[in-house]
Amino acid sequence: MNKTTRPAGAAPPRNDADNSERLAETVARRLERLITRKGRTLERVAELSGVEMDELRAIAEGSKAPTIAHLWRVANAIGVPFGSLVAARERSGVLVMRKTSPRVIGSRDGNFLSRPLFPYDGARPVEFYEVTIAPLHLERAEAHAPGAKETLVVAKGEVEIVVGREPAVRLEAGDAVDFLADVPHSYRNLGDTPASFFLVMSYAGAEAGADG
Repeated sequence: MNKTTRPAGAAPPRNDADNSERLAETVARRLERLITRKGRTLERVAELSGVEMDELRAIAEGSKAPTIAHLWRVANAIGVPFGSLVAARERSGVLVMRKTSPRVIGSRDGNFLSRPLFPYDGARPVEFYEVTIAPLHLERAEAHAPGAKETLVVAKGEVEIVVGREPAVRLEAGDAVDFLADVPHSYRNLGDTPASFFLVMSYAGAEAGADG
């Protein structure tokens, strides 16, 4: 689906249709290049990722904007960092990302929205996101690539993080946490208003030039 829904009280990004279309086009272009370079087929990626073939084909054709879950599964199946699927073309100089025209990646229900702030560029295996999570929403994330690390700083609200079998961590605005994300983990908004946090993803031994 090309337009995600949002819970009441969450501030919607502008130009949802444009955002979905741009995201779909970007992912389709990146996916084609990465699959070719890795010597994979759509059928093999579907098998490894668990994404239905019809859904994956629609994503590869640019007719369907993927969810966060789609992107994580596909990235892990191909063996590339998450951000390499959503990065724009290689660029130089100053890149400005306006708040009024964000490129937002959402969960299927729209309760977990991620806005890339520091696009993956291949030479630096680090990504930076602004995340908004709906009131009382629990978002579960599958294990990421081995060695993947998340550093999270809460900007607004109160958030609970659970990593693998570790005890839950409660974070308030200004609190930060750092953890290896190569195990299942989750984010929960403990409040009755939207919460937000900034998230840095880094990868161990990420492949230089994955953006090429």
